[in-house]
Amino acid sequence: MPARALALLAAAALALAASPPDPCYEDGHPRRCIPDFVNAAFGAPVVASSVCGRRSPERLCDPPGDQPPDTACHVCDTARPDRRQPPQHLTDLNNPNDVTCWRSSALPTASYDSPPDNVSLTLSLGKKYELTYVSLQFCPKAARPDSVAIYKSADYGVTWQPFQFYSSQCRRVYGRPNKATVTAANEQEARCSDSHRLAGENAAGSRLAFSTLEGRPSAANFDVSPVLQDWVTATDVRVVFNRLHMVNEGDEIDPKKQAAPGTQHYAVSDFAVGGRCKCNGHASRCVMQQEGATQQLVCDCKHNTAGRDCERCKPFHFDRPWGRATVRDANECKECNCNGHARRCRFNMELYKMSGRESGGVCIKCRHYTAGRHCHYCREGYYRDPTKPISHKKACKPCDCHPVGASGKICNQTSGQCPCKDGVTGTTCNRCAKGYQQSRSHIAPCIRIPRVVTAVQAMEAVDGEPGRAADQCGRCRAGARTLNLNKFCSRDYVIMGRLVGREAGAADEWVRLSLSVQAVYKRGPRSRLRRGTTALYVRPRDLACKCPKLKINKSYLILGVEKEGYSSGLPGLTVGDRTLLLEWRDDWHRRIRRLQRRAINCH
Repeated sequence: MPARALALLAAAALALAASPPDPCYEDGHPRRCIPDFVNAAFGAPVVASSVCGRRSPERLCDPPGDQPPDTACHVCDTARPDRRQPPQHLTDLNNPNDVTCWRSSALPTASYDSPPDNVSLTLSLGKKYELTYVSLQFCPKAARPDSVAIYKSADYGVTWQPFQFYSSQCRRVYGRPNKATVTAANEQEARCSDSHRLAGENAAGSRLAFSTLEGRPSAANFDVSPVLQDWVTATDVRVVFNRLHMVNEGDEIDPKKQAAPGTQHYAVSDFAVGGRCKCNGHASRCVMQQEGATQQLVCDCKHNTAGRDCERCKPFHFDRPWGRATVRDANECKECNCNGHARRCRFNMELYKMSGRESGGVCIKCRHYTAGRHCHYCREGYYRDPTKPISHKKACKPCDCHPVGASGKICNQTSGQCPCKDGVTGTTCNRCAKGYQQSRSHIAPCIRIPRVVTAVQAMEAVDGEPGRAADQCGRCRAGARTLNLNKFCSRDYVIMGRLVGREAGAADEWVRLSLSVQAVYKRGPRSRLRRGTTALYVRPRDLACKCPKLKINKSYLILGVEKEGYSSGLPGLTVGDRTLLLEWRDDWHRRIRRLQRRAINCH
């Protein structure tokens, strides 16, 4: 193999060894990860309420045993390093061959019924841990305490909660039954037990061990039990020694059984707390981090989480709610979708539920003239540039509506078309439409151009494109809109018909329309009107002046005089000066029937 290939393989192997796979991800997919199990108390500071030799040298002795008393006594003096018994010995390296102890002060005249009580050891872990056990190793030959209380704090010593009680007389000392059963309803309740008592009062070197989950019904489902997760969480642990010995009620105290001077004290060689750094399943380790002038232990958070315990999503990753990682779901925090137009977002639970628990992020302060939950459309006064993706900084363009030609500043967000005034056209309403000319008015910047109306243009007016010469039109009687008894009586015929088309005119002075007669309400003495199609003749100038205003496929009520038709000589109906054409209304049928009954009185 060439030397170059060997060098590349060696470099790849070194790179792989230098960066081991991240346990928080598997094949690029997030998964639950937890820090290693450790003795959280190792090297941690312990504060003792009582330390031997603190004020002056003390002579402490172990309880009488097989050896002579002289060989079981020690001088404790904090002023001399070789005779100190400080609490720091509790969390140092535990060496069975070289046992170091912490000892409390002794009462010179202490007796078995009056030992030194309420001596406490407070351990600060420096961070939240999920504890599995709390263990105390007592010094060899030292007296084992009878009543011990263990407390925990989850807020760095602000508040304390009972963790466990030990006593040979639980109800008498702590007011609790011995070895009470824990149910699912009281899993966060401390129990009292006498199981720590070993055979004999001088069980040398014995250990007291408390398992935080023992006897808890939901321990098997700890991963999905918020109650137990909160139960084992602690930042500080406090052990209070309440009684060294306990005298049964009713027993008489033997004066010969008085404790020897210096034997009544507490002595512990090791204080251990087993657990994992609490990272809620989002980190595989905890690291020291500089915070100002001090250092503190924090989780090395993954899955887009943040916080000292990975207890929240990091900024801009609020598209789904934060959750503790489980075996089934890593609950990775998702980045908000703002199309590159926002730097901040927030979570909305209602939107999250409405989306089928897929997306709940709402973008805050969209930039680049965008708006919406995802900054996915243009704000008012801007429209989308179709040549650029929505994620582009210039995806939204200003409407730029003309200040005179447009009736507003908001355009169509898709086409950019501004709302134009009458006679104005263009995307930005910047020019007059065909047939209009510019005026000097800001209210009507474009006005219609006057023009002469021809017969052909008059025929086009029937299709909705009327031309009109202002100097040819006067008052229009045919354009009346009301119907009364006088108009009904003064006409020879009254019919309702529908314009269905136009035909070639009989002469240039007439426009011939095709009328479908649908109802005959009144006939003249010489009229032969009946239902069906007939011709209707109208002068071109009347159409140009919209007198009458006629439209194809519209129904009209026509009131006419027979003499006007005879004088024109045209076959059909003629719209003359006395002819009235009214656009048909659905409620007129009943009204005309009433006029028919009243028309008997017409003169």
